[in-house]
Amino acid sequence: MSRQGFSSLTEQIRQCTLCADQLPLGANPVFRADPRAVILVAGQAPGRRVHETGIPFNDPSGDRLRSWMGVTREQFYDVSRVAILPMGFCYPGTGKSGDLPPRPECAAEWREALLERLPQIRLVLAIGQYAQAWHLGSARQRNLTETVKCWRDYWPDLLPLPHPSPRNNLWLKRNPWFEQEVIPVLQKRVGELLERA
Repeated sequence: MSRQGFSSLTEQIRQCTLCADQLPLGANPVFRADPRAVILVAGQAPGRRVHETGIPFNDPSGDRLRSWMGVTREQFYDVSRVAILPMGFCYPGTGKSGDLPPRPECAAEWREALLERLPQIRLVLAIGQYAQAWHLGSARQRNLTETVKCWRDYWPDLLPLPHPSPRNNLWLKRNPWFEQEVIPVLQKRVGELLERA
């Protein structure tokens, strides 16, 4: 697909209102993509702050994710190197224990078309259960913790991650192996990919 064709696709997505009547703040698709990107950050869905600013991971979760990756904000938001495609592009609202799941219509309508047009991706960071379900399918383990523990099975093309939200501080405390074993390997791989990009 030509750059013009890619731009046409992303413009269609930015104008999408497929599930607007199900969204508490209306449609505001937030994502970043460029055919040159080598890393794909596959998240869940924008939070309220991201919805308001239009900048993905522009919150404490993003601060932690950038720390895990070992990158600066400038590197993270360089669309020619890092694509950021959540499973749902719009803020889904808040439930009893945090944000609601991403709306399923979004991935069904747009994800395949976008991924087909990102030929340079060498590493997918599958953040949370929804991204892991999409990107791993039947290769996923019985729960998120087990999937992340089996990270070597998917490496070096994909890395399942817990959500970097402060809500997951307890998970990180209970699973110290994650930051001890996985993060150094992730930072090395990200550094190598960005150096070549």
